[in-house]
Formats: sequence, structure tokens, C-alpha cells
Amino acid sequence: MRIAITRTGGFAGIERRAELDTTGRPDATHVQALAHRALAVGPETGATARGVPDGFHYDITVDGRTVHCADPHLTPEQRELIQLVLKEGA
Repeated sequence: MRIAITRTGGFAGIERRAELDTTGRPDATHVQALAHRALAVGPETGATARGVPDGFHYDITVDGRTVHCADPHLTPEQRELIQLVLKEGA
């Protein structure tokens, strides 16, 4: 499973992107389940996608399906997945 995170916005407005492939990872089952739960909110989270001024906005893409979300309205699963991919992804 390929997971991509694009983070935009924030005070400086700098875009950051990272991708993670779960193939061969010892925690692949956990990461894949986390990704499925992070996408469960639907393709557009409506008001939550607007976020707050100077907050971060995220596109979470898993195998071609994208969900848009924003701080501070992330689900716990979205937050964990975003942190993991931005930390360990390339």
C-alpha cells in the first residue's frame, strides 16, 4: 500500500510531501488499518477541511483515493498516520 501525505498552509506556507510504502514493513498491518480508518471520513470533510487561519491542511492519499482534512479537526487516526508518514516517509 502506498500512502502519500501533502501538508500545506501553516504560518510560513511551506508545502511538505512524503510517501510511505507499507510493503515489507514489520508494522504493515497496523499502518494499513490506520490508513483505512483515516480515509473512513469520506473524500471531503466539509467544514473541517477549512481548518483555522495559519493551520495546516492535509491531503491523505492511499492507493489513489484522497481525503482532505485540516488542523485542528483531524481524527486520531489521521493525526497518527500523518505523523508517521511525514516522519518516516521519503
